[in-house]
Amino acid sequence: MIATESLSKRYPRVTALDRLTVDITPGVTGLVGANGAGKSTLIKILLGLSPASEGRATVLGRDVATDGAEIRALVGYMPEHDCLPPDVSATEFVVHMARMSGLPPTAARERTADTLRHVGLYEERYRPMGGYSTGMKQRVKLAQALVHDPELVLLDEPTNGLDPVGRDDMLGLIRRVHTDFGISVLVTSHLLGELERTSDHIVVIDGGRLLRASSTSDFTQATASLAVEVTDREEELRKALTAAGLTARPSGHLLLVDIAGEETYDTVRDAVAGLGVGLVRMEQRRHRIAELFIDDTQDGEGAAEDGGRSTGPEPQLAEALAAGAKEGEGSDAA
Repeated sequence: MIATESLSKRYPRVTALDRLTVDITPGVTGLVGANGAGKSTLIKILLGLSPASEGRATVLGRDVATDGAEIRALVGYMPEHDCLPPDVSATEFVVHMARMSGLPPTAARERTADTLRHVGLYEERYRPMGGYSTGMKQRVKLAQALVHDPELVLLDEPTNGLDPVGRDDMLGLIRRVHTDFGISVLVTSHLLGELERTSDHIVVIDGGRLLRASSTSDFTQATASLAVEVTDREEELRKALTAAGLTARPSGHLLLVDIAGEETYDTVRDAVAGLGVGLVRMEQRRHRIAELFIDDTQDGEGAAEDGGRSTGPEPQLAEALAAGAKEGEGSDAA
């Protein structure tokens, strides 16, 4: 769907993209990075709205340097910032955007009604958008990106300003864009929890450079640890497991037990039963994406102390992404 090769964008005092080479396949792809990482700059280049300093990029097989108008006809774009005219209704605005994309009048009206129904704004479609909540405005922006039935949509921070419930609703809509309509999605966010729940693939950039690109399942692959949660007496359970020859370490309200073999499950069960406490859960633990960045940063710091060169992300990126992941987890809990 998207391919870049040594793509760079330089301004007098800052390099927004630095020799970025990445391929983005069909599906839902999350583009993650701290603020200022180059996400919005990349989208503007992909739409043909901003020229690259060097390198090349293609969208749906079209060159962004020469085929910008054709790309914009085939792609939907949801901008990050509020850009809706307050005295216009959602219906008027989305019909106008459909006409701008080349749909004839009747088709534009029909597609607008269907799209506003899909995003949950059908009952409010005739109200001026100046009276809309932030969540409703985000839905209008999503609707105008979808109304002309594009092959690909680019969504720039679509959950900005939303509360946890609104964020969950928006993430559900984004997922259905692909599953229900077969439209591929590139969605940017600094909240790792969102992308982990929504995306098939994750692309991580920092300072305009590619850090990682992989499927979400590869990022969150199962680890060789068993997460054990009990109702109480965690420390006593840890000592019992250690006495039984297992390595167990606390992690919040969980115990992480290294899996030595199939018998590890029986050993944990017997230890819990021996203490007479309740077993809340026992499951093989999976990475959260934020942990990978934290681990890489710590490894990089250690390498620096040893005189080596860190290959992990910068500490401030790891901290920002980890904070975003916690915020996303908060919305899960909500």
